[in-house]
Amino acid sequence: MKRSSTPSRPGRPLRPTRPVAAAVTVLTAGALVFGASACGGRATTHHKPGTSHEQAGGSVGRLLAADDGSGNRLRQVDAEGAPAVTVAVRPDSEDGWNVHLSVRNFRFTPDSVGGAALPGRGHARLFLDGHPLARVYGSWFHLPASLVRAAGGGTGLTARLYADDHTAWAVNSTPVQATASLSAPSAPEESRSATPRSDTTLEIVVSHGKVSPDPGRTEIKKGRTVELRVRSDRADTLHVHGYDKEARLPAGKTVTLTFTADRSGLFEVETHESDLLLTQLVVR
Repeated sequence: MKRSSTPSRPGRPLRPTRPVAAAVTVLTAGALVFGASACGGRATTHHKPGTSHEQAGGSVGRLLAADDGSGNRLRQVDAEGAPAVTVAVRPDSEDGWNVHLSVRNFRFTPDSVGGAALPGRGHARLFLDGHPLARVYGSWFHLPASLVRAAGGGTGLTARLYADDHTAWAVNSTPVQATASLSAPSAPEESRSATPRSDTTLEIVVSHGKVSPDPGRTEIKKGRTVELRVRSDRADTLHVHGYDKEARLPAGKTVTLTFTADRSGLFEVETHESDLLLTQLVVR
């Protein structure tokens, strides 16, 4: 008698096999897609020099082993379409100089400094005879004379372009930069308006009604500056005839009266109250 095969247990249907391998494949593909979209998005500011996506992919120039002389590595790009800069300097009317940077194939991006290197973006730095002065985040920069003095002085002002990651843009292994000379700065307003240096100085002392030195004549070339320094032991008034210049003479204090001898002739200098002749000026 032939035995039949063992029948299935009643009431427990067979469970279909779970597609484990297919699920793993789907999850892996999803992770790859998500990662690719994250790396392909807008550049962020957490990258350090040499570690950005653009650097790793080599899509923004070529990072050279050489640096710019101040510790920042060179990022070399092709000459065609490379960033370029020119610099113009003129004395400021109050202090120092006004520096103007004209750039081409480049724009200043102060809001992303420290981020990844992107083509034609970044900031500039100023150097005085090779010594670092300041960072520049726009076309105009006021350079105070005090900053130049603090740097030890100099005349060669160089503007150099950098990427946001602080690498220096370079063409043919040379940093992209321009240099101009600093001319003499304008004097501050208070210096320009101060009393001019005198060409002739006369010192006179009045004591007990006597004048020292004895009144005499002083010849002065027309257009020169005269400075009178007078000290009196009693309160009086100093007066220069012909020029109508006056000054109060407090007792015991030296008073200085400065004016330009722009009129020819003989002019007496005296005190009003005591009516003393102090000196005579001969202007020719």
